[in-house]
Amino acid sequence: MVGVPLARRTKKRTRPTRIDTVLQYAALGWASVPGAHPLRRGARACSCDRIGCPDPGAHPLSPAWSLQATTDTAQLTRWWQREPEANVILPTGRVFDVFDVPLTAGLSALARMDAADFPSGPVASNGDRVLFYVATRGNPEDEDEWWSCSLDVAPTTIDDTPGLRWHCRDSFVLAPPSTLPTGQPVSWLRPPDGRPLPDPLRLLDWLV
Repeated sequence: MVGVPLARRTKKRTRPTRIDTVLQYAALGWASVPGAHPLRRGARACSCDRIGCPDPGAHPLSPAWSLQATTDTAQLTRWWQREPEANVILPTGRVFDVFDVPLTAGLSALARMDAADFPSGPVASNGDRVLFYVATRGNPEDEDEWWSCSLDVAPTTIDDTPGLRWHCRDSFVLAPPSTLPTGQPVSWLRPPDGRPLPDPLRLLDWLV
């Protein structure tokens, strides 16, 4: 009698925990800090204490986030062991800046970069937005180069690109594997790989 081979056991891929992810960010030199997370049940949409939170699950837990953000692995582990569902907030203007563009424009620009073999750097999908991580410009003397990340209309230098936001100093972004109020995860389209981040002005040309 010929034996029937046993079916191979397939290992289920386990999603990395938030602790795993923030420790990976720390290894890249990217500081992080816990963020609020959306609530799927109950009267409130956000885990924070603010009634009628205007940005559920998309802001830091602490108003002192800029001072608290760290790459210290022990502190990161304590934070996410205490709040395992906390979203991941990455401050910008330190190691990287982020171009934040509408979904359609971002995917179109990414396709053009791929076709031209232009290194896009890390790119994340955040609901109806696409986030391009670029090298930070630091603290330039020309203050006109900076503007609030909350503006939907860019200044005259790139006024042909409405909806573009440049997250730089004193700003932050919601990073993978955070969860949006819709239940959709923030995810990497092009994950960070340790290579140098693209020059922001060169990448901006593709977005414009």
